[in-house]
Amino acid sequence: MSSPSTKSASRRTAPPVLSEDELARIAGELAEGKPPMVWFTAAAVGVAEGKSGKVVALGNPADGDFLQVRPTGSKDVLSFGPSEVTLTKPARGTTVAAGGSARTRPASVPEPSNRKDTTVTQPSTLPSAAPTSPAPRSLAPVPEETAAKPAPAASRPAKTTAARKTKAPEVTVTLTGTADGEWTVDVVNGKKRSVKGMAVSSAAVAQAAKILHPEVAEVVDGVLEAVRGAQQAKVAQLQAELEAAKKLLAELGD
Repeated sequence: MSSPSTKSASRRTAPPVLSEDELARIAGELAEGKPPMVWFTAAAVGVAEGKSGKVVALGNPADGDFLQVRPTGSKDVLSFGPSEVTLTKPARGTTVAAGGSARTRPASVPEPSNRKDTTVTQPSTLPSAAPTSPAPRSLAPVPEETAAKPAPAASRPAKTTAARKTKAPEVTVTLTGTADGEWTVDVVNGKKRSVKGMAVSSAAVAQAAKILHPEVAEVVDGVLEAVRGAQQAKVAQLQAELEAAKKLLAELGD
């Protein structure tokens, strides 16, 4: 098995077998819950040329080995680059080179049986600090139900966290009127009472009600009319009392 550094160097020189259209096709089939079948090329490390497998997920193309493939007959999921697999099934007795061209495999050369070790064993006594060495190429086995789930398309943009909106403080304005025609206003800004029991004139209340809404104006006009009627009755009563007092004074003489 080649070391990670040797494999990285070979991948830089090997052209990708999968085109952008084929990668988009793989992403679409994964989104439909249908893991596509691929075949390993000569550039694949640890897997025999021409061996088949299924793509179960796509990672970030910037990582290089972003295709997560489960080889046929294995429960392990391994990471491969676009030059290590192809969607074209090779004919019997031929293998697919890294450049995508078919070549005849000599009959006397047996298929390599080595596979990449996919089990990463970590002792429980190791500290939880992040390792300084690069992450291993192989992945832990993926359960069947997890692998069957469709993976997001490679072209899907990453989710971004929306900026938190600043909540504006609530303002409550309360207008209070009495039967005597006295009006007061209270203002609460958020949890703080900014204005308490401020006296306002009936004329100002009527003008504000007309500006706000016809229904508000109708209610306020009804209250003002009731107050006006009460005050008129009070004036009439006072005038009657005044006339009676004047008459009594006249009878008493100067």
